[in-house]
This record gives sequence, structure tokens and C-alpha cells, in this order.
Amino acid sequence: MSGDNCLSASTEKEIKRVTFIGMMINIALSGLKFAAGIFGNSQAIIADAFHSLSDCVTDVAVLIGSSYWSAPPDETHPHGHRRIETVITVFIGLALVGVALMIGWNAVSTMMDKDNEPPGMIAFLAAVLSIVVKEGLYQWTAFVGKKVKSSAMVANAWHHRSDAFSSIPAAVAIIAAILLPGYGFIDHAGAILVCLFILHAAYKISWTALCELTDAGAGEKVCLNIEAIAKSVNGVKDVHKCRTRYLGSGLQVDLHVLVDPEMSVREGHDISAKVKEELIKKGPEVIDVVVHLEPFE
Repeated sequence: MSGDNCLSASTEKEIKRVTFIGMMINIALSGLKFAAGIFGNSQAIIADAFHSLSDCVTDVAVLIGSSYWSAPPDETHPHGHRRIETVITVFIGLALVGVALMIGWNAVSTMMDKDNEPPGMIAFLAAVLSIVVKEGLYQWTAFVGKKVKSSAMVANAWHHRSDAFSSIPAAVAIIAAILLPGYGFIDHAGAILVCLFILHAAYKISWTALCELTDAGAGEKVCLNIEAIAKSVNGVKDVHKCRTRYLGSGLQVDLHVLVDPEMSVREGHDISAKVKEELIKKGPEVIDVVVHLEPFE
């Protein structure tokens, strides 16, 4: 027995709506920080503007990718296309690694550089605005991503947060350069710290997605929960050989259900259908269930 492995039209629409709004905000914020960096004489905020602009790449990946991973199963992809979401999640993680390394390399290579003029207050205000806006985008995107169970959206939300993180040392460095012109190295040290934050987020995102691509199953706690739900169905004597794997952010379950050996095929079929229904309704992110019936000895 199999389930429907495609996203609903409303879910796909919600993913695209949130991602598109985030992309438009990224473009506007990048332009604002570029202008503030130029007029405020701040290399830190100009670099931060490039980081904001890089978010648009992952936004486009989610906008395009959601149209593919939401497609229903077909002859060539009988389990659906949700692994495309996992691939895009890996891409976003790698994009975060690229951004982190770029920030880190720039911080190290320019550690000893000195600016002729201190930055202006407009650059500091732009950095603070970026922190507030990008953290707000993170909270909204992550909330919707968890609600619709989209790992790519959650990964993209972390890209928003990484941009907020990168604006923090920029803001600190700018205000420090204004108050203490001789301590410009604070900017670079802060950028290196941000690099480590982003790399950590990229690791969490990419490693989880790579595990999904290698058919890693759910943890013991999740499997025990699935077995308990199946055992709660009337007529089920026992459950064993529970196997799981992730299809995108959803969980595919394959398990053996033991029933009375004297019951009819129709009764066994009804029990299988009920097990599937209960797991999809109550199970942890379950989207597909295959039930094998066995006689209980």
C-alpha cells in the first residue's frame, strides 16, 4: 500500500509565496547596504551587501525546485520527486559553505589593512536594519517551512539567519571604527566568528540532507513511535521489521503487521488500510506506508 508523495497545490503555493517575498526583500536590502557602504565609506557593509545578494541564489533554487519536487509520482519516479528537495537542500548548504569561506578569507587577507577614513553612521544603521529584517525573515521562513514540512525552506531560512549573523560584526566593527579608529581589526575578527557560525549551520543542513540521500532511516525513538501507533489498531497482534527512509522531509515506512491467521483477506486488507491511515495521520512526518501482513503464531 502506498501513499501520495506529492505536495498539495496550497503547500507549493505557500512555499513559493514566502520564498518570493524573501527574495524581493533580499534585493531591496542588498541595494540599501550597497548605497550605505558607498556613502558611509564602509567596506564591511559593502561585503555584507554581497552576502545578502547571495541569498537570492538559494531563493531562486527553492522557487524553481518546488515545482519539481511537488510533482506527483509517475512511471519513471514511482515514489515521487521529493528527493529533488533533498538535493536542493544540499545545494543551499554548500552555498552557505561558499559564503562562509568567502567571508573568512576576506577577513584574514585584509586583517592588517587600515582605512583612511572612519565609516559613517549611515553604514551602522544599515547593518542594524539588516539584522532586524533578516532575523524576521528567518523566523517567518522557518515557521512556514516546519509547518509545511519542507527541509529546503528551513535550510533557506538558515541562509537568512546567516546574513543576520554576518551583519552583527559589521555593525560592531562600524561603531568601533567610529569611536576607536585605531581598532579596525575588530571588524575582521568578528567576520571570522561569523564564518564559524555559518559553517556550523551549513554542516547541520548538508549532513542531514546527505543522510537522506543515502537512505538513512529514522532514529530508534521514531521507529518505536511508529510501531506503537500500528499496534494500537484493532486486530493488530504485533509489529516487526519496521523500516524507514526519508523522501525529502517526509518519512516512508515499510513494516510487517501480524494478524489472526484465520481472518479473511478482506479483513486483513481493512486492517492494513487502517494502519496506513493512522500512521499518516498520527505518525512523525509519515507520508507513505507499505504494510506487509503476516499470520500471528
